[in-house]
Amino acid sequence: MLAGVAVTWGGSFLLIEIGLEHFAPTLVAFGRIAFGALALALLPAARAPVPRADWPQIALVGVTWMAIPFVLFAVAQQWIDSSLAAMINASTPLMVALVAALFMRLPPSRLQSVGLLLGFAGVAAISLPSVGSGSNALGIGLVLLAAFLYGFAFNLTAPLQRRHGALPVIWRAQLVAVALVLPAAIAGVPSSDFDGGSLLAVVALGALGTGLAFYWFASLIGSVGAPRGSITIYFVPIVAITLGATLRDEPVHAAALMGTALVLGGAYLTSRPAADRPGDGGGIGA
Repeated sequence: MLAGVAVTWGGSFLLIEIGLEHFAPTLVAFGRIAFGALALALLPAARAPVPRADWPQIALVGVTWMAIPFVLFAVAQQWIDSSLAAMINASTPLMVALVAALFMRLPPSRLQSVGLLLGFAGVAAISLPSVGSGSNALGIGLVLLAAFLYGFAFNLTAPLQRRHGALPVIWRAQLVAVALVLPAAIAGVPSSDFDGGSLLAVVALGALGTGLAFYWFASLIGSVGAPRGSITIYFVPIVAITLGATLRDEPVHAAALMGTALVLGGAYLTSRPAADRPGDGGGIGA
C-alpha cells in the first residue's frame, strides 16, 4: 500500500500535465475530483453516516483540500513542469505546522521551528532556479498557495477523521468540491478538445490518485499508525521527479534537488513532535 500510494500520488503531477494537453485546467480539476468521488462511492466504508453537525467543517475541507487547490495545481502546471510542482508540493507538511502555529494557537517547538526554517530555505532553493519568466513565478506561487490551503485542510480534517474515519470525511468533502468546481468546468469546455489519452489520464488521476490512493493511505494509517504511514509523503516527490525526467524530459536543477532534500528534512523535523496534534495523519496527497 505504501508503494501504491507513493507511485499514484507521485504520478498525479504527470497525469495533470497529460490532461492539460487537451482539457482546460478547470476541466482537469473537475474530472479529478468527480472520478475520485465515484471511486470512493463504491466503498461501503466511505458511505458510512456522518452527523449533520459536522457537515460545515467537511464542506470547508472540500474547499481547502480539493476545490481550490486542485484548480490551482492544474492552472500552475500550464507554466511549470510536473516535477517542479511535486517538489514544491513537498512543502505541505511545513504548511500544516505553519497553519497550526499561526491560526490554531499551537506554537511550534524548537525542533519544529528549525524544521520550518530548513524547509522554507529548501522551497527557495527549489523555486529560484526555475523563475525564468513571470509565468513561471506565477505557477510556483499558485502551487505554494495550494500547499498553504492544504495546511488548513489537514488541520481541519484530522479531528474529523478521528471521530468518523477518513473515508466518510474525504468522500463527502469530494462531493462538496464537485459541486463547487462544476460551473468552472462547464466554462472550460469551449476551450477544450476531446482526446482519448488526456481523458484516460484524468480518469486515472481521479479514480486512482483521488480515489484508490486515499483508501490505501487510510488503510495504511489504520494498520501501522500515522507516524509510520506518513513516510509515504517522502517518496511522492521522488516518484514525480523520476517520471517527469524520464517520460517528459523535464530538466531538474541540482539546486532544486538539494532544496527538495531540505524540504523533506524540514518536513520530518516538523512532524516528529506533533504525532498527536491536529495536523497529523490527515494524509498529504497531491
